[in-house]
Amino acid sequence: MKFLETKHERNSAKLTALITVILVLLLFVIGAPYMDPPIEYGVAVNFGTTDFGKGDVQPLKPIKSEPKEINEPYQPEVSKTEPTKAAEAKEAVLTQENEEAIAIKKQKQVEANAKAIADAKAKAEADRIAKEKQEQEEKKRKLDALIGGVSKSEGTATGGEGNDNKAGDKGQLDGDPYAPSYFGSGGSGSGGVGYGLNGRGQPTRRIFKQECNESGMVVVKIEVDKNGSVVSAEPGVRGTTNTAPCLLEPAKKIALSHKWPADSKAPTRQIGFVSVNFELSN
Repeated sequence: MKFLETKHERNSAKLTALITVILVLLLFVIGAPYMDPPIEYGVAVNFGTTDFGKGDVQPLKPIKSEPKEINEPYQPEVSKTEPTKAAEAKEAVLTQENEEAIAIKKQKQVEANAKAIADAKAKAEADRIAKEKQEQEEKKRKLDALIGGVSKSEGTATGGEGNDNKAGDKGQLDGDPYAPSYFGSGGSGSGGVGYGLNGRGQPTRRIFKQECNESGMVVVKIEVDKNGSVVSAEPGVRGTTNTAPCLLEPAKKIALSHKWPADSKAPTRQIGFVSVNFELSN
């Protein structure tokens, strides 16, 4: 269904809209009067502070009421146990352990651990030094007793060892009594034999003659075991004056024939020297 198709319908719509706008404007302009704020109606009443009272003067502040006894129901007394000192201390510790306190506590723990480690290392080092010193003193005492303490007046042992013409015990007081020794001098006369082997005493030996018309000194390097036996011999080492095979062979046999007293404290292989002086027979 279509509207406003004719001219009269359109005019009627315009007129209706105009009348509606006029009526709305009239409502705002000539509407019913009102008060702002509106007039109060009725009687003002002061309700007071209680549901009872007497007198002619209205107090401006709340009045003080008389105490009223109230019978309260009986309640059994509950015993309150006081917290123990341990609980109070624990609570105080937990309260005080903030981040700063925890950091300080950790730092103190680290310092304590470091101090304990340093003390342990210092004690271990002191014990090691004391042990080494004690071992050195003991070794020195044994060596001094063994070789007679020549450099000290309190020695009681007699005798000595060496290849010189003077009395005494050749070597150093704190030296190794089994150290490789001097060569030793050749014995006097034909086939003189000398030896150098520290700390082992006097040996026994055999003599072998050279089977050639050669003379000279042959030095033999030897190794001696704890039993005093020569386990190896190397003739012709430094100090040899004649390296003829007919001299080296008997010199080696003489060196191997040496036998020293057994010594359980001696090295497994002790190095020494045997010198053999070969001379021409008349």
